Amino acid sequence: MTLRQPPLAAAHEDSGATLTEFGGWEMPVEFDSIRREHEAVRESVGRFDVSHMGQITVTGDDACRLTNRLVTNDVSDLDPGESNYAAITDDRGVMLDDTVVYRPPADWSVDADYLVVPNAGHDTEMADRWTEHREARDLDATVENRTESLGMIALQGPVAEDLLADETDADLGSLARFETFVATVAGVETLVSRTGYTGEPGFELVAPWEETETVWAALDCQACGLGARDTLRLEMGYLLSGRDFDPEDNPRNPYEAGIEFAVDLDSEFVGRDALEGADVEGVDEKLRGIELVDRGVPREGYAVTTTEGDSLGTVTSGTMSPTLGTGIALAYLPTDRVGPGDSVRVEVRGEPKKARITATPFLDR
Repeated sequence: MTLRQPPLAAAHEDSGATLTEFGGWEMPVEFDSIRREHEAVRESVGRFDVSHMGQITVTGDDACRLTNRLVTNDVSDLDPGESNYAAITDDRGVMLDDTVVYRPPADWSVDADYLVVPNAGHDTEMADRWTEHREARDLDATVENRTESLGMIALQGPVAEDLLADETDADLGSLARFETFVATVAGVETLVSRTGYTGEPGFELVAPWEETETVWAALDCQACGLGARDTLRLEMGYLLSGRDFDPEDNPRNPYEAGIEFAVDLDSEFVGRDALEGADVEGVDEKLRGIELVDRGVPREGYAVTTTEGDSLGTVTSGTMSPTLGTGIALAYLPTDRVGPGDSVRVEVRGEPKKARITATPFLDR
């Protein structure tokens, strides 16, 4: 299978980055080392190529009605320049993906009433889903998959604003979390959003595909790959589509996944009735944070047990936290058997390691 190439492919090759397949794309997993890149973001600033994320634009008189039908959060309340986080669910309430939905400012040259950003490899599926629902309901909306015409860079870290300010005249300090405006960055028209996936202050920048490298080159800081992106998001307890939930291999709803805050039951979306039941009745399992007490690195698929060795679940995501220096993990565990603060065991290479259930985020940011 031929892997899709991001607009920064040549720059990554020239830098000597280690590349890997992710969601059908060839992406950098690390440039220097995962630890160095992780620490740069926590302590100063780092830049990520996130052009593998989908870019679906929805335009027309029924763009709001269509998008509201397909995401769990209400987008009708968004003003131009605002965005929100949501899940995309089927009629069972099972998460197909999670997404950020933007209502771009009117001065963006890209024609879009809404910009839906699904995860890597899901752009075609979600563009088709929006199109099929448009046709089924005879709605006036144009759906376009712009994933390969727009590039996306994440600039994250405590001094991200200072670095970006050197390349734009825009008032970055006026931009609140989940707000967006159009600015010129390194001479390139860019959609600038106060969003990110690391737990640090920062921005996500959407630029024309052919000009993404100009913006990337102007942001002179540590380049970071998927490895650091994973350790950073896991320290915050953020979900990874395809690992912490998957409609086929690990079907979960937003209440099980701990993102019920992204569900608006007053909105008539696909899966709403099923999720109303979860809201009223609760769920049998919930995604929990686990921190190892013993030395060890929890990995996806490792068993989680009681202190007596009885099965509780399996790790969905796990790593050695570079910031904490301990092993951390996420796992779906029975709500009636364990809760925050309880002791459990994680079987690391067949050896039960002492661990405890802890609230996420693992870091207090």
